[in-house]
Amino acid sequence: MTIRIVRLGSPRAAGEGLRIGTVRRPPRGVPKSEFATGDWYDVWYPNLAPSQETVHMALAAQTDKEWAAFTRKYKAEMARPEPSRTLDLLAALSRTADFSVGCYCADEARCHRSLLRELLAQRGADIAP
Repeated sequence: MTIRIVRLGSPRAAGEGLRIGTVRRPPRGVPKSEFATGDWYDVWYPNLAPSQETVHMALAAQTDKEWAAFTRKYKAEMARPEPSRTLDLLAALSRTADFSVGCYCADEARCHRSLLRELLAQRGADIAP
């Protein structure tokens, strides 16, 4: 059993399981009835998305220093009790169920999902390559 870190809207992998959208906003111009069939997500869970202010930091980050500032702020948000418990839960579930979490960004290296991958790995999650 594993957790996959995915780009929302990309084709699903075989056996991917439930897809969780860890984004601040639903996809623009897509009817709610098409979120799952369009490979966006099955469940919207913005609790693991960066806050609106932090999203703006990520989008504006042009330098490594600016990206590092975003990384620190997002990790601080995820260290709060509710998101931290959610990360613990997902890490535990990854050992007994197949599912995925994701975001829309094209480049995972400049997306909060790269940080989610790291935070989940630190909690012992079974993460697909």
